[in-house]
Amino acid sequence: MSAGKFLATLGGTRFPTPPIWLMRQAGRYLPEYRAVRETTKSFLDFCYTPDKAVEVTLQPVRRFGLDAAIVFSDILVVPDALGQKVWFEEGEGPRLEALTDPAQFGQLSRARLIDHLAPVYRAISLAREGLPSETALLGFAGAPFTLACYMIEGGSSRDFAKVKIWAYRHPDSFGLLIDLLAEAIVDHLVCQVEAGADAVQLFDSWAGVLPEEQLFRWSLEPMVRIAHAVKERHPTVPIIAFPRAVGPAALMYRRPDAFAALSIDTGIGAHWAAQELQPHICLQGNLDPLMLVAGGGALKRETRRILDKLAHGPFVFNLGHGVMQQTPPEHVAELVDIVRQWKPSPS
Repeated sequence: MSAGKFLATLGGTRFPTPPIWLMRQAGRYLPEYRAVRETTKSFLDFCYTPDKAVEVTLQPVRRFGLDAAIVFSDILVVPDALGQKVWFEEGEGPRLEALTDPAQFGQLSRARLIDHLAPVYRAISLAREGLPSETALLGFAGAPFTLACYMIEGGSSRDFAKVKIWAYRHPDSFGLLIDLLAEAIVDHLVCQVEAGADAVQLFDSWAGVLPEEQLFRWSLEPMVRIAHAVKERHPTVPIIAFPRAVGPAALMYRRPDAFAALSIDTGIGAHWAAQELQPHICLQGNLDPLMLVAGGGALKRETRRILDKLAHGPFVFNLGHGVMQQTPPEHVAELVDIVRQWKPSPS
């Protein structure tokens, strides 16, 4: 089967054991990743060097036999390609020259996006060639609201006050930014699919900071619009939505017209998700990344508990967020083994 188990699961098929991949599975917890990272002068250079991006994309699949790889890149390549200054401070994370006035939107342009991000699409093409046919390859992008958060705050934030006040006081100008980002993200995702990505994931990492009405307006609605636009070009491509930390508002994202699967974070209970979400859409998630750091009995118990709740329907095993830097690689191997050997608990 070409990328079969993962894609079939997104299509609604249940297997005796679910497919597994992990967000941030290519990363600093792997010594082989760190060895490649040391050969690049900056994180963005790393993302824009196809042979190195491909190597770290393939590393976790080689080591753990995961069912999907996700191209090594970053959500902030889109603001970078639009013309906003983006850089990464070692040990501190991303930095951007913050937008403070709608007049600055004129400096942002989609015209150069595809050429600027050509190295990402080349990496996808090479990674698809280097992966086993049964292993799926995912592309991805940040959702418009999350990208707007970084672009207005100039990086991460404790309360995202600047972006929320802008959205509340000046919804018209904020809407222009969201629209520009939505169009750019469609371009980026379509190019990833055309380069060889079997599926794509939309990360709305900061969706959970919005109250419900604003969540619908600035998170869900643009993500649905993006999904529909991508599907107009590529009707069969599965799109995974990951609106992080939205709690019960995840109910709004049960949109099979737009999304093939909904990725859930650690804050959503597996039992509730099985009852309220899974009858309507394939789920992906939701092990606490710190359980993976802890390992041992805690990891085994929690992994089996999640499987007992969610593996009876269409389900992709993953974390509730990304692999943490301090994760021992042997714990990832242990997790994969637990998932592969799982059998339903006797009722």
